[in-house]
Amino acid sequence: MFINGQWVEAVSGETFDDFNPYSGELYARVAKGDARDADRAMAAAHGARKQWAATPAIVRAQILSKAAGILRENLKEYASILTQEGGGAVGKVMFEISQTIDLLDTAAADSKRILGETFQNDPAKLSMTLRRPRGTVVAITPWNFPLILSMYKVAYAIAAGNTVVLKPASETPVIGLKLGELFEKAELPPGVLNIITGPGNILGDALIDDERCSFVTITGETETGRHVAKRAAAGLKQYSLELGGKNPLIVLADADIDYAVKSAAFSAYLHQGEICLSTDRIIVEEPIVEEFTRKLTALAASLPVGDPGLPTTFIGPVISERQVQSIDFHVRDAVSKGATLLTGGTYVNRLYNPTLLTDVTPAMRIYHEETFGPVASIYAVENEIEALRLANDTTYGLSSGVITSNLEKAIFLAEGLEAGMVHVNDGSIDAEACCPFGGCKGSGQGREGGRYSIEELTELKWVTIQKRKRQLPF
Repeated sequence: MFINGQWVEAVSGETFDDFNPYSGELYARVAKGDARDADRAMAAAHGARKQWAATPAIVRAQILSKAAGILRENLKEYASILTQEGGGAVGKVMFEISQTIDLLDTAAADSKRILGETFQNDPAKLSMTLRRPRGTVVAITPWNFPLILSMYKVAYAIAAGNTVVLKPASETPVIGLKLGELFEKAELPPGVLNIITGPGNILGDALIDDERCSFVTITGETETGRHVAKRAAAGLKQYSLELGGKNPLIVLADADIDYAVKSAAFSAYLHQGEICLSTDRIIVEEPIVEEFTRKLTALAASLPVGDPGLPTTFIGPVISERQVQSIDFHVRDAVSKGATLLTGGTYVNRLYNPTLLTDVTPAMRIYHEETFGPVASIYAVENEIEALRLANDTTYGLSSGVITSNLEKAIFLAEGLEAGMVHVNDGSIDAEACCPFGGCKGSGQGREGGRYSIEELTELKWVTIQKRKRQLPF
């Protein structure tokens, strides 16, 4: 693990195995931390916080820019880890790395734009707001986009003058630890970034409960987010939660059908559907639903499935056997209750074939629950009003897409969709380092990206200065 600028073993000396999801072979043995390691990491971060908060923004920016350059120079190495450890296909991996480089450059720029305000409502007084680092940030990150989702939290926390303890997912610990190496080479001072690996239920609780923790940020499942929120709230600690989604793509009758089919396939099946932004529900107006369904079924059935290291592969392995069984349970439950399986619904080892369903009803678990796999369902609706009602019939509210050439209907849907992100004439998958990323309802609280991350990761302070003595009643 990486604690206080040093590479250390777990206090217990224990390790756990990290497997390649495609081959099933052992990929790495990683230190298995416990509460004692969490204490070491928090002590290091807490000890470094004041000096790092006092570090000029230009220095923070230079370190972040240097890290971006190092990542760019070592792109192939990071790509290999993301493929072998996380099962990412070549296209997904290259996209993730390029976006991470952009994120680092953006965070570097934003570190010099931490802005306050002035209020001119009293000529006798200077009134203003300042933003100050929160202190020590605990970051808990997932396995599906382990590089960029960890960097969203680490880079912006560093940019805002905080210190960080990162707990990466146990399915992808190596890429998490590579962040320590990256920032070590970028000459980040010891203690500013600390990375510990091991079971989330033990380390997560120990980090959140620690009185030195100032802020918790997590990307993960909604149930995990609820647990984190309760734990943090018990200590009156603030938090940011980026959680699951049950994302709709609405396709109206005036859409370019071929473009809509490609957008749906990309958003539903990219990275095996293991993306919180993936399109789960495809809502299509009735005049085109038959043609759309026929074409999407054919495209889904033709997507290359196999070795993620091959440039032709689009669908790689699901991260774990447990996840394969969870996906298959959703599909089997739906079919047993009357859903029609158009394609897929089969798997070999951890390769789950792209799957498309129709005739899905609220009686089925797949209607309500996030599948987190290469599975999507088509729903036919009469008009955009019914489409909006169906799209909002979920406890989630992360992302959404609308494909139409009618501007009035596009605005109606963009305003009415209960989601943190709406993409018109696109699928549900999109992210930019400078834009607000996050959702509402069961999809979380808070936003990541650009100044929105800076706002989350700083405390707002109101300061007044009397220009002349105040008139007092005594």
